Amino acid sequence: MSLYEENRQMMKKYGIIPKKKYGQNFLTDETILENIVANAEIEPNDFVIEIGPGLGNLTKRLCEKAGYVAVIEIDKQMVEILKKEYSYIHNLEIIEADILKIDLKELVAKAEGKKVKVVANLPYYITTPILMKLLEEEPGISLIEIMVQKEVADRICAKPTGREFGAITVAVNYYAEPRYMETVPSNAFLPPPAVDSAVIRLDILEKPRVQVDKKLFFEIVKASFAMKRKTLLNSLGSAGIHGINKEKLAKILDDLEIDLNCRAERLSLENFAAITNAYERA
Repeated sequence: MSLYEENRQMMKKYGIIPKKKYGQNFLTDETILENIVANAEIEPNDFVIEIGPGLGNLTKRLCEKAGYVAVIEIDKQMVEILKKEYSYIHNLEIIEADILKIDLKELVAKAEGKKVKVVANLPYYITTPILMKLLEEEPGISLIEIMVQKEVADRICAKPTGREFGAITVAVNYYAEPRYMETVPSNAFLPPPAVDSAVIRLDILEKPRVQVDKKLFFEIVKASFAMKRKTLLNSLGSAGIHGINKEKLAKILDDLEIDLNCRAERLSLENFAAITNAYERA
């Protein structure tokens, strides 16, 4: 019996109606599931966190490879089903919680020095908040491999000068090395979402890629991309961050040999770091 049919039977057995508010689309393509596990390079001593396990299709495969798997599920019905269906798996912990409210450092502390990896098919409606929580809190995760909407994957993995390059690109690259792993068509899910998806892998850097005042850096990045059609001089100069007006900004950009008419997507992460450090000196 195919995994697709197994899931249909399980849904019928428990009266499951996928909830849109939780972005419930269950991945049933076994090849893609195996690829996700293989690409995360999971080892017997790894501590793996899965967010939104749903029917447990990925969970089972993670438990076969990892030393310990902690899944975080917000849907009470799904938690009860997972506990019934997978009670025989002894290296699995099922946590009923909202990932955005959980104390990640407390959870990671359970790993007791083991390598911690996050492997998940994220709910698309809150992909960015979840991802930024995993990165910004710096809880001690070494790798994040996630399924996201393809459009979001393209933005995260974009290079400077491309139209997809944006604030999320800079933010992720500050903390990690992103890699686009594979595209996943909508028919790989039950029920199929309205968009195609993609798997990306983020290898977390030992320290941020650039040395800057983090708060100021992200203020500058956010303001720079707030109105993408405007030049950097207009969008960032109008923000008045750190008391820097357009006149002062023009001097900063000129000193850094950055074209006054360029837009934010033309800059690299290193350019934004140089601007941040110049703001501090101004």
